[in-house]
Amino acid sequence: MMLSAVPLVFLLIPFLQKGALGFKAISVFESGSKNHQQITVEAILETTLQVCRDVAIAEGRDFSSAPRPLTTEGVALACQSSGSESFSRAQGDLKWSNTFVDARKLFSPSYHFDSETFQEGRKLITDGMSVVKKSIDQGNLQAAREKLGEISHTLQDFYSHSNWIELGNKLPHPSLIRSDISIGPVADSSTPTCRSCVDDDCRNNILDNIFRDKILTSGYFSFLPFKPEGKCSHGDLLDTASLIEPTGGINKDDLDARHGFLHLTAADMAMAATRELLEDIRGAAGDRNFLQMIGISNGTKALCLVIDTTGSMSDDIAEVKRVSSLIVDSRRGTKAEPSLYILVPFNDPEFGPLMRTTDPDYFKTQINSLTASGGGDFPEMSLSGLQLALTGAPPSSEIFLFTDATAKDTYLAGTVLALIERSKSVVNLLLTGSLASRRRRSSGSIDQGQTMQMRSVDIQLYKDLAQASGGQAIQVTKTQLPEATSLILQSTSSNLVTLLQAVRSPGKPDNFSFVVDVSVTNVTVYIVGSAPSFTLINPAGVSQSNLDINGTLASFQSVGTFQTLLLNKKVGLWEIRIDSAQPYTLKVVGQSTLNFLFKLVEVAEGSSLAILNTRPASGSNATLVVTVTGSDSAEVTEVVLVESSGTQEIKGGVQPMGGGDFLVTMGKLPAGDFLVRLSGVDSSSRIRAAPISFQRQSSTRVRTSSFMVTAVSDGVFEPGSSPVVPFTVSTNGTGGDFVIQATNNQGFRSSSPPSLFVETGGSANGTVTLTVPADTPSGSDVTLTIEAQAPGTVDTNYAVLRLSITRQATDVTRPVCQIVSVTANCSANCSLSTWQLSANLSDGNGTGIQRISLRQGDGTLNTTRVLEPGGENVTLALYSASCCSPDVELVAVDGEGNVGTCFQSIRVATTTMDTTSQAPNTTVFPPLPMTNAITVPVSNPTSSGNALDVFASIYFTVPLVILKLGI
Repeated sequence: MMLSAVPLVFLLIPFLQKGALGFKAISVFESGSKNHQQITVEAILETTLQVCRDVAIAEGRDFSSAPRPLTTEGVALACQSSGSESFSRAQGDLKWSNTFVDARKLFSPSYHFDSETFQEGRKLITDGMSVVKKSIDQGNLQAAREKLGEISHTLQDFYSHSNWIELGNKLPHPSLIRSDISIGPVADSSTPTCRSCVDDDCRNNILDNIFRDKILTSGYFSFLPFKPEGKCSHGDLLDTASLIEPTGGINKDDLDARHGFLHLTAADMAMAATRELLEDIRGAAGDRNFLQMIGISNGTKALCLVIDTTGSMSDDIAEVKRVSSLIVDSRRGTKAEPSLYILVPFNDPEFGPLMRTTDPDYFKTQINSLTASGGGDFPEMSLSGLQLALTGAPPSSEIFLFTDATAKDTYLAGTVLALIERSKSVVNLLLTGSLASRRRRSSGSIDQGQTMQMRSVDIQLYKDLAQASGGQAIQVTKTQLPEATSLILQSTSSNLVTLLQAVRSPGKPDNFSFVVDVSVTNVTVYIVGSAPSFTLINPAGVSQSNLDINGTLASFQSVGTFQTLLLNKKVGLWEIRIDSAQPYTLKVVGQSTLNFLFKLVEVAEGSSLAILNTRPASGSNATLVVTVTGSDSAEVTEVVLVESSGTQEIKGGVQPMGGGDFLVTMGKLPAGDFLVRLSGVDSSSRIRAAPISFQRQSSTRVRTSSFMVTAVSDGVFEPGSSPVVPFTVSTNGTGGDFVIQATNNQGFRSSSPPSLFVETGGSANGTVTLTVPADTPSGSDVTLTIEAQAPGTVDTNYAVLRLSITRQATDVTRPVCQIVSVTANCSANCSLSTWQLSANLSDGNGTGIQRISLRQGDGTLNTTRVLEPGGENVTLALYSASCCSPDVELVAVDGEGNVGTCFQSIRVATTTMDTTSQAPNTTVFPPLPMTNAITVPVSNPTSSGNALDVFASIYFTVPLVILKLGI
């Protein structure tokens, strides 16, 4: 059955073209204007390439820059990443959290620097920077990306909404990412700032005295015809305040805006400011952590293991140790090495903690320390362990759960299912309990020696979760487990893609087809069920049945209810016919750089798109954004929702958005579960000279619901607080009492109504109150899942929110650098001579310097911490390098994440910025003499200065300079 989609994209486009409260959030037509997503991605690509270049130079590796213009694929290749998928996913987190600000904060002036809210806007940025840095410290990278995207929107809006560009400034405002220096003169509430535009010409509507005194102002935006007397308006179709005196506006959101003649200048400066923000985050996190946060890795997806550690699991744990060691040892240093290792043990009643590391040896140590003990009664806390894994692992991870017991915490089934759908992670379960005995260790209701087996109803829960994620629930004996764990080895391969996936429950005979293109290798078919018979047919029409294990099409392996077919590759359309009356699942995977990501979105306030954090409503239209990964030239030709357990298909309308993104609009969705199937054409010469057609399918499902659950939170709270999160349940259908359940992955105490009464076709509001312990580490995050169940049905829906727990920053000043001496002993042959630098670095009365590292320079850095007579901790840095490496840049980070950088060169003067100025001071000296040693003692420190003084001291003896770091 095929349902045709209404071409909603053409109805949606006019709304997406409107400016709201900033540069356009997105664009589906090339108009010459730059939107928030383009600005954000350009800054990410430029900064990431710079970091990768610096890392390569520091490690003594050659670095090949990406071709211009920069693309996600090109930068990933230049950075020697294992692929571009995780890089694309990270960009998506940043882009969509950026546009979320317009979708959810349309009427909040400080989020857009509207209405002269400069102090408030800066506080949002600097407070957000603290959240980002602490989140990275705690390994909560998705939370860091989401907050970073949000504050980058506010930062970018400053250049579109204020008069910074009109005042003639050529560089980003230095104080927007620093709260320790002044913003400068700002118009007060009684100061007029604009005159009315003449015949819609707003080029000269800002008052002369504002220019003369270099006063900052920004436009007022309102749906109501009101603003303070004499003030500038934002000025667009949605801003009715721009119709009253003084009329017009000053926004530069696009080329057609009131000050659109300055749009490209504002966009370029917004990009430069975003790069400065990213560089500051980089300095605090360190290069490796920054690259991991941004999605650049030299390995495959995370290896995430969730392991039952109760008494009967000793054999299973031994097998996990064997497989884990095999993966770590065989893939270390290769592109197949996991980028992250995650371990979650569970017992009863304990579960966790989650262990997350990039160190393979530490991971092996933690795995090898596991022992099987305790457990008591038969069921265990398996879903609690799975909840931790789903919230702690990166999105789209492969998760493996080992147990021989049923779940005790079945009340978490809906939460786990919601987290699977939100994270798009694949859950594989290896179950050994249905065929193995388990003994109670002490007397109780079960006699000693009595065997315990999983009932079919118990196993079905695990199967449902696996199928919803696109994973496998494999039943084997403990002796068969070594054969079954081969799935882990295959699933942690690099660039894994899904070609086909289907479920038949109840079972029935059916025919399935899938396309193998030239880019796909190692094609593998998985069939899970009670020994179904099947026939495999290749594109040439050659067939092989399950009875012919020595056929030419595939090699077979069978263990328990799990069958694996490794295909002999042949490009084209394959078919597999399965004949079984018992339930079964089918999945076909391969390895390819070509893949796609998808997100469900909604049209929110201001006609912007926002990520949908709930299931789409059945009977309503649906909108997706799909992103092709692995190619700069791939085009999407078709996107179809395929019924996961049937044959129904819903075709969508596809519209390019640029940057590998495509907007897909669907007609009304019926009730059910669907998988996303994408078809496209790739003309990348890296794959082959001629264009190829390809087809991919999602692993996780899109499930509809008869009602909606929505929740929004600012998402940042302090330890010891009691955040209140409002939510709404709404329905277009039958009302009644909806059962409510709120859970979180940290085990924080919470309160919420047990039910909400919703009238037919109406909505009802509720709140969830969390209690955050005062000892919660700053930078932690908590995933809150609010689940509702419709009255008298099994229909459920949910809202999933990620909340950050971060203490308010108390130290906002950056470390300082005191150059003690510079000694250059350089000859004509630079490789035979060296130079040295000595500097004192301190954080004054702040939180203290935590880390000093090299950003430039391939010499040797040694640091020693000393206590000054006044009680201040000072770090003495001694740097020595070959004269062939004449530049050095030190990065100092204090305990609050404030970053300072200090640059020194022995060949030319440096460019730096005084902490109180808005423009750099630049002086270039002739090259230093390379024949005699030059020793420069420096003394008598002053309170401020710049790099010019340091270089002057090489030629002349001058007083000591204190360089304020990180301008």
